[in-house]
Amino acid sequence: MDDAPQGRTGNGRPDATAQQYVLLREDVLRGVFPAGTLLQETQLTSRYGVSRTPIREALARLAQDGLLERAVRGYRVRSGTAEDVLDIYEARIALESVAAANAATRRTRLELVRLERLHDAAAEADDPTEVRRLHAQWHEELWLAAHSPTVRDVLVRLTAQLRIYDLGRVESTNDLVASTAEHEEVMVALRSQDLERARAALSAHLARSRDLRLDSFAEVDARTGPDLQPARP
Repeated sequence: MDDAPQGRTGNGRPDATAQQYVLLREDVLRGVFPAGTLLQETQLTSRYGVSRTPIREALARLAQDGLLERAVRGYRVRSGTAEDVLDIYEARIALESVAAANAATRRTRLELVRLERLHDAAAEADDPTEVRRLHAQWHEELWLAAHSPTVRDVLVRLTAQLRIYDLGRVESTNDLVASTAEHEEVMVALRSQDLERARAALSAHLARSRDLRLDSFAEVDARTGPDLQPARP
């Protein structure tokens, strides 16, 4: 599921800026440009084979999304701190717990089926990378089932920021199993349309995820010192 906007011109052709925004955003989120990387228009025009205007506008939009920050000679991929992660999780828990509660009462039968399929696939998958992908898709489907576009748009931005703040941390198999079990708690609430149970289960799930992320920052600080933030591999 691609959450980046797909703009089009008046004649129906994809807008160059929107296309470049999608490409650059995905490269930032995939770690092609690690946290702290300086991005300059001239460098990117050569890399993507486009003019400077769509690059300039795409960079500005990514800065608005919180993925980049202005630098002296361009933009820099943001490097998150433990405080950044805590702040984002506070907002995400508040919003996504509401989304879960809304989904419990607003979801359609088809949306519940989609959530069930993603959940079952994650429970059966052996490849950790595939499990992570399915977990992410499950959350995205949950946002859609809430039928609250504004909340969904904010959650898309928040989770994108978390992806570049993760310091390359990879969840252990035990963490993934625990996440799947927590998703099942949410699914129980969605099936029975119990909005308070859905809210509580989702909040507890994200609180554990938050604590694991903060622990990873503490481990990095212990190895390198609090003032040194390593780039993602």
